[in-house]
Amino acid sequence: MINKPNILMIMADQLAPQALSFYGNPVCKTPHLDQLAAKSVVFDNAYSNYPLCVPSRASMMSGRLTPAIKVWDNACELASSQPTMAHHMRHLGYHTVLSGKMHFIGPDQQHGFDERTVTDVYPAGFDWVADWQAGPAFVPSATGLNGVIDAGPAARTLQEDFDEEVAHAAVQTIYDLARRGDNAGPWFQIASFTSPHTPFVADKKYWDRYDPDDIDLPLVGALPFDDLDYASRALFFAHGRHRHKVIEDDLRRARHGYYAMISFIDDKVGEILDALKRSGQADNTVVIFCADHGEMLGERGMWFKQSFYEWSARVPLIISAPEKYAPRRVKDCVSLVDLLPTLVGIGGGKVRLPCDGESLEPALKGAATRDLVISDYYGIGPCVPYRMVRQGQFKLIYTHGHLDLLYDLEADPHELQNLADVPAYTGTHERLKAILLDGWNPDEIDTQIRTSQAERLFLKTTPGVPEDWDFVARKGDETRYVRRGSGGVDGTKANRRLPKVEPVVPHFVDISQEDVAAIISGDASLPAYLSTDERDAVN
Repeated sequence: MINKPNILMIMADQLAPQALSFYGNPVCKTPHLDQLAAKSVVFDNAYSNYPLCVPSRASMMSGRLTPAIKVWDNACELASSQPTMAHHMRHLGYHTVLSGKMHFIGPDQQHGFDERTVTDVYPAGFDWVADWQAGPAFVPSATGLNGVIDAGPAARTLQEDFDEEVAHAAVQTIYDLARRGDNAGPWFQIASFTSPHTPFVADKKYWDRYDPDDIDLPLVGALPFDDLDYASRALFFAHGRHRHKVIEDDLRRARHGYYAMISFIDDKVGEILDALKRSGQADNTVVIFCADHGEMLGERGMWFKQSFYEWSARVPLIISAPEKYAPRRVKDCVSLVDLLPTLVGIGGGKVRLPCDGESLEPALKGAATRDLVISDYYGIGPCVPYRMVRQGQFKLIYTHGHLDLLYDLEADPHELQNLADVPAYTGTHERLKAILLDGWNPDEIDTQIRTSQAERLFLKTTPGVPEDWDFVARKGDETRYVRRGSGGVDGTKANRRLPKVEPVVPHFVDISQEDVAAIISGDASLPAYLSTDERDAVN
């Protein structure tokens, strides 16, 4: 391998490592990823630095934690003045290409990439600003349980359209770069898919790869509402769990769809890796596979992301360069901010700007890492600063103004026994809390977030034509995917599935904001009908 190898990073969206066979899942079928993992360094405890799309990707791209870059939620821009891994790689002589989703917010839709080949799948404006002033509540435009209840096979979906385009662009880029020869220098490409993000609707070809009887149920079933921590109570409402009753058939169908979508992505990965081999570049290309965050997939009764439980916070991470790094498993805790210094090191450079990540090159060669992860969350749901630290076997979850959660993940991998108030673990609790609070003032963070939200909500509601920052790779894409136009976001979502299926009507009426706040705080009880196994609508 020459001094500066090409680097290909393949990303999935909302992919929990626990759903992958090379991480131990007995159901999901991913032959291409299994083959890649077998000759790679596999990280068993890799984490997102923010279990939500925009902030997670911003941290990964910049190598900085959220408080440093102030990308607070899914409608917050990464400053153009913030260097990204694309800028760093260009300084090392790399040609940089983005094929697919990165969900940049604001007018800068390149952030250092020389080329961008595919229209992004989501809006680039302030469409999805969180509003802590309104308090925890279901947000109709946000992720709701329809994506779970409506799970099933389809002839085609908008997500499949997008991901087919991503795979085609990534493959074509590989061939185009090969044609340029050595004169083009090394290249760095990110191929970023939107699957297996909800809705869990899959091409029938992939759906039929699974026998419904083989679909597993969550390892931990839905917990009683009264046993939930504060953040999980808030997400119960933010995700609309009070509007739908999810029964076993829904669970199996949603997980069936999720596995089928993963198998689809696995085939796309196979196509990209085949192009790498056919173009003669495989031996001189480092391949990385990862995701922006996980998916709860019904564990604990929870769905989607936005929490620090393992299915939401962990991500798959494999790095393959067989001629340079011997295949192995790494148990140390690492995170996505570690990728920027790792890429720079692989490219022969050193990071000379502030960076919260630490290069994984020692781990790739068999050495130990700092074994430390910090992750933030400041979006819808809890409406307070919410942070996690993991070091070694212990994880501490901090929810400002509420009880701490401390778990021993070796003894309690399903996070069912909170050790925060157990005297024998006081030292561990205090040590991790000191790490978590070092340089992080939750009261100051709260003020910064509320100010940012107020400013962006003001801009969002300003009369007139809204700012249009959406990156459009080809004519007509402005009305494709989850975009403005074609009836807006809701109109586009209604047409995302072929043949069209009308969304399931909520089983229960909504609950007032005042009642939601009282229930979350414990001043009122959850309505009795939400604690039954029945699913008849309540009027």
